[in-house]
Amino acid sequence: MVRTDASQTPQMETLEMVEPKRVTWLLAWMGMLCVLPSCAIPPLRYGEPAPDLPGRFRIQSGMAGGGYGGTDEAADSNDSGDDETSSEPAASSARLPVQEFFDDPKLLAYIQQALDANRELKILDQEVQIAANKVLARRGAYWPFVTGGIGAGLEKPSLFTPQGAVEDQLPVLPEEGKAFPDPLPDFLGRLNLFWEVDIWRQLRNARDAAIQRYLAAIQRRNFFVTRLVAEVADSYYELLALDQQLATLDSIIELQQRSLELARAQKEAGRSTELPVQRFLAELRKSQSEKLVVQQEIVQTENRINGLLLRFPEKVERASERFLDIQLHALEAGLPSELLLNRPDIIQAERELIAAGLDIQVARAEFFPKLEITASVGYRAFNPRYLINPEALIYDAAGDLVAPLINRKAIRAEFMNANAEQLRALYNYQQTIVNAYIEVVNLLAKVQNYTQALALKRQQLEALELSVDVANQLYQNARVEYLEVLLAQRDLLTARMEVIETKQQQLSAIVNAYRALGGGWQGLGQVDQTMPAAGGAMYDVPPQPPEKKGVSNGDDGRPVVPAAPPAEAAAAAKDAESDMPTGDPTAPAGAASENGPERAVRRSAEPDRPPSRDGT
Repeated sequence: MVRTDASQTPQMETLEMVEPKRVTWLLAWMGMLCVLPSCAIPPLRYGEPAPDLPGRFRIQSGMAGGGYGGTDEAADSNDSGDDETSSEPAASSARLPVQEFFDDPKLLAYIQQALDANRELKILDQEVQIAANKVLARRGAYWPFVTGGIGAGLEKPSLFTPQGAVEDQLPVLPEEGKAFPDPLPDFLGRLNLFWEVDIWRQLRNARDAAIQRYLAAIQRRNFFVTRLVAEVADSYYELLALDQQLATLDSIIELQQRSLELARAQKEAGRSTELPVQRFLAELRKSQSEKLVVQQEIVQTENRINGLLLRFPEKVERASERFLDIQLHALEAGLPSELLLNRPDIIQAERELIAAGLDIQVARAEFFPKLEITASVGYRAFNPRYLINPEALIYDAAGDLVAPLINRKAIRAEFMNANAEQLRALYNYQQTIVNAYIEVVNLLAKVQNYTQALALKRQQLEALELSVDVANQLYQNARVEYLEVLLAQRDLLTARMEVIETKQQQLSAIVNAYRALGGGWQGLGQVDQTMPAAGGAMYDVPPQPPEKKGVSNGDDGRPVVPAAPPAEAAAAAKDAESDMPTGDPTAPAGAASENGPERAVRRSAEPDRPPSRDGT
């Protein structure tokens, strides 16, 4: 026996050594199968660089401002072109609130009514709310899901099946000799847990992308506010200009009627013919028909304003007597780089670019294995009175490490689509900056040129008014022909209408330049930047300027997370710190750095760099 035991001992020790080796090899092969899909990550495509944003506007600050009255000195002092020797420009007029830029109480009241009632703006408010709810949904995705429930059922197994035969012969309580009831009830109360462990930050990157799109939705709304304010102001000044045109036509019609009466008197006295009478009558009818056209334009412009204010047609109250003397706040263009901070459409494009970079990280994580943990605990019995019995306790727990092996083409397609979406967002960001710069330069040039043109046209108008008086006096004394009076009156009407139109175009250019610089939304009609938290509470999400957005597409960055409510502030801060590795954040394509927002254009051509093939 001793010899036999001694001979069997090495064999048992060998078996004990072989089994762990098999388990180790099995785990190694499973790990290789899980990591192998990460080697198939396709390379990223990178965008083309954008031109550098100029340091100054071609038309410098102050050139378009101040001289709105149209004096010769103001017109002569406005020189276009770059001025490298000029002093540092003042802060951009975009920072001025609407109440300070416009000084007409009636106009400000209409702007406020439009912000309160405009339905397109309310639609954008709901889009902001939808984006906020998506953030909450993404935020809850990386926490464990716990569900609970109760259930009841009834089962009648066949006696000609193993289950039915066993239950028929097996007593449930041997000491009492009781068999399972037939049919068999089933009562259950259980808590279930499911948790997808966010190893590769896939769920948290999706949350951060949703946050960026929420902030982009706010900027989309702000951009609409700037356009709404500009449209109300532009239509209001157009209405004032039409009133002035109507008053001008009334004065010209009165002047033409006097000339017509004079021509008829000269004909009756035998000093003239029927020809001057008919020519003056024709000019009179022409002016009267133009008056009707202007009246129709007034109706349409009033109703355009009523439509923006969401009200049925009614008279728009205004004071148009001093239209030609209106002085808006002087424009200050500031630096082109300030557009990156002030223009909501540029900030929106930047937010969407950051979100697109985070989407690439979400798509990349699909190549790596996922760890899913499931567990449940509860009580189960065929009779409710046994549910409180400890022997009725049931529980289970499992962990699954799942990696894609076969259908990798679909994952590659999603990854390449995310790359294409990022490039599209990159090019949209670059184009938005270029378009904004060109729009500002065009409008500043328009303000400058129309200011000079207005000064010259006023001088022309003064000369024509004097010429009409002289022509009328000479015609009464038979010193000139009626054609001289006719032409002088016609030129006077044209000049007055052109002065009014030029003034209206100047005001329109100023209003739209204010909008193009990014003004019209600060402090007026801003959305309540809050997101609903769990339980219906609200918490603030402060706007974050672009130069502070150190968000990276890679694993070495720190995406910006909005401020959490008081009950969740500590957890959110801890989560943000533990989720993201420390170090200098690498800004994504299009993000501005602390070195100056103007560098964002150069950096916008650098999409996120992919990790190594093994996913690190």
